[in-house]
Amino acid sequence: MREIMKSVSHLQASQLLHNKFIVVLGDSIQRSVYKDLVLLLQKEEYLSLKQLKTKGEKSFEQDCLMEGGCLDQMHNGTQYREVRQFQSAHHLVRFYFVTRIYSHYMQTVLEDFRHGLKPDVVIVNSCLWDISRYNCNWNDSYKENLHSFFDELHGVLPEETLVVWNLTMPLGEKIRGGFLVPEIEHKAQQLRYDVIEANFYSGTLADAYGMDVLDLHFQFRFSLQHRMKDGIHWNAVAHRKITSLVLQHAAEAWGVILPCPVTVYEHTEVTEQQPANDSAPKRKNRHHYNGYQAEFFSDTLPTNYLSFDNPWPQTCHFKAAGTWRSAPPPKRYHRNLDREAGNGFGYRPPHQFEPYKEDNHQHVMRSRHTRRHYTPYTQHRPLHSGRNYHYY
Repeated sequence: MREIMKSVSHLQASQLLHNKFIVVLGDSIQRSVYKDLVLLLQKEEYLSLKQLKTKGEKSFEQDCLMEGGCLDQMHNGTQYREVRQFQSAHHLVRFYFVTRIYSHYMQTVLEDFRHGLKPDVVIVNSCLWDISRYNCNWNDSYKENLHSFFDELHGVLPEETLVVWNLTMPLGEKIRGGFLVPEIEHKAQQLRYDVIEANFYSGTLADAYGMDVLDLHFQFRFSLQHRMKDGIHWNAVAHRKITSLVLQHAAEAWGVILPCPVTVYEHTEVTEQQPANDSAPKRKNRHHYNGYQAEFFSDTLPTNYLSFDNPWPQTCHFKAAGTWRSAPPPKRYHRNLDREAGNGFGYRPPHQFEPYKEDNHQHVMRSRHTRRHYTPYTQHRPLHSGRNYHYY
């Protein structure tokens, strides 16, 4: 099957997030969001199937498990904890596993921000656990916790921090996962509809609190072939798409030019004689993408819808199907290509760029004010946390 998508490169990601502190909050899907970002900051590769499935490991691609996971008891309860951190010379990325958008544990996480280094980007989502594990009538409690979280987060973070609320991705008709313990299996059929309702609540509230809403449910509604067989999780290609959407949005919010050429690739069917690879496609090999088909779950959508949305389909010209080839960038970037050729993207002076224009801002709910692009490590705070250990 042929796929077309816009992807941010390793070089673009590492330069865009130079001297930035990124925090990812959420469940296992958000953990994979964190992992894909950490991987992209180091090399031009995709996550392997094993990396997507593993949780709580001591180290992933040069990161470090700081709390919970295999350092503690591994389980599927609401008290499971996992704090990971990747730190390089110019990048700092941290992940907190959370099972409820506002709780005593979330308050301790917010205390880390209050007394420690302020994040430049916060990528957050919490939904499936909230609406299934705590209360049968989840509506009121979920909305109340969303209010509490957004209100406290607004008071903790500086105005310059970019907060991206990810709406929950589409669930399959049949789902299974660690959070779906036997006591709540009867909710499985209804959860896909509850997610849509919860997305409406959370997206509306996040927008009202001045946060940016990335509608992943909308973005992936016709890309269900990238969903795993469990009906919940997604493969490496989907997570690279999420990373690209977040980074494109961050670039636009900061007034940074980030051209992302359209790329085409093709993955072939997996047969019994040709088992699925345990690793995701790698750009440098420029081969067909094999794998993960056995892990997909499809809701039988029309075949012409099973592809990522392509904003500029007219720019796609390829000599051979199945190879990794970049199409010419969209015309609105042509005037900047000479200046940007050296590093893949460039900065526009504030008087020449107006971020969040309605006519070209496609991925968030509504336009918002410009966020100042700055270097956070010049505003270092005392290093301590409420749990008596250091992260740095």
